[in-house]
Amino acid sequence: MCRWIIDLGPDGGDEGGKLLFEGTPEKLVECEQSLTGQYLKEKLVELQKQD
Repeated sequence: MCRWIIDLGPDGGDEGGKLLFEGTPEKLVECEQSLTGQYLKEKLVELQKQD
């Protein structure tokens, strides 16, 4: 798993390219604007259940 994420968005093309977030995956899931964070939130929950 990565330790640091830089998320650009909020969309692609003309609607993207803005820095939405920089930090750990655990903090990224708290960024409501981040589609990446929304996706990773589900995955992090699954990983925690496996541990």
